[in-house]
Amino acid sequence: MKTRVLIVDDEQEFVEALSERLSLRDYDVTTSSSGRDAAENVAQYNYDVVVLDVLMPDMDGVETLKRIKGAKPLTEVIMLTGHATVETAIEGMKLGAYDYLMKPCKDDELFDKIDKASAKKAEHEERIREAKVKEIVSSPRSVLSS
Repeated sequence: MKTRVLIVDDEQEFVEALSERLSLRDYDVTTSSSGRDAAENVAQYNYDVVVLDVLMPDMDGVETLKRIKGAKPLTEVIMLTGHATVETAIEGMKLGAYDYLMKPCKDDELFDKIDKASAKKAEHEERIREAKVKEIVSSPRSVLSS
């Protein structure tokens, strides 16, 4: 199954170029040009990884990250910016961002981060499934024990 990636950035040229490069590498890519739109997208659809710009006019990346994690805690977020500060990076990581990269970054570095973030999400989802199965099987009212 393809890795589902949401790219969020108000720089349209950057979004189009990155989307094309990811699509060529067989990622399932959706784009968004604002934090509000991205938060609504994440609430409605399942993404494995969100590549999120920090500085956007309508809602900054930190607020968008909070909303993404509030709606879908397992969705991994890679924060990406050309205007990084140590404080923003630390805040993003405390709020659950998977990683933080400076623009411009090398494609291979970003693709590697996306792959690792997606694998982390898949691992968490598998652990949750296993815990649910274990709970069902060990339940005293389990269908299996009837």
